[in-house]
Amino acid sequence: MMLKERVPETNEGIQDGLTVDHFDVFQRSMRDRGIMETKDIIKSGINRGEALEVGPGPGYLGLEWLKATWDTQLTGIEISPNMVKMEMKNAEEYRFLDRVKYIQGNAMEMPFEDGIFDGAFTNGSLHEWEYPERVFAEIFRVLKPGGRFFVSDMKRNVSPLLAGIMRLTAKPRAIRPGFDSSLAAAYTRTEMEDVLRKAGIKADVDENPFGLNITGIKAE
Repeated sequence: MMLKERVPETNEGIQDGLTVDHFDVFQRSMRDRGIMETKDIIKSGINRGEALEVGPGPGYLGLEWLKATWDTQLTGIEISPNMVKMEMKNAEEYRFLDRVKYIQGNAMEMPFEDGIFDGAFTNGSLHEWEYPERVFAEIFRVLKPGGRFFVSDMKRNVSPLLAGIMRLTAKPRAIRPGFDSSLAAAYTRTEMEDVLRKAGIKADVDENPFGLNITGIKAE
């Protein structure tokens, strides 16, 4: 079967309040089922100091990272004001308001100084980046020398069977059209390697049945 061409998704994140609520339910379900990348992020070496999360969504991935690490801080950059409100609500539920802050902004022009983060991570936002080369360049800019990054997302060439299972298990049902558009906007391994090459960033792109994990270290 020939792979369909990539169809870019919104570059504005999830703005609508009701859709934010639906996505919160979906992400909370993923957390409760243990289907989050927290262990992979820590295994990649992002386990200390202050980390940056790009596109936190409802915030559960970063909050679980804080829960699993010691003496760490987290800053999230999120394009949707309504999603920032949800992140703050969930951070309060975790009692982590002293360890996390969320900033509304565009990851293509991060409002941070150079070299201030020990690590950076994101899951599920890559396919929404309008110009991924610019976001990777910004991540690289704000990392300290020796800082690590972890970027994961679905891949467009996931098997039809797995795609069907992922769609059917996505709850609430209202989230499923968003799943379809996200999958259509996702990258293949070859496409992502080309993006990184254009950005001048050396990284490892690992492929699994569900998606891609991109990891790297900023040179000392």
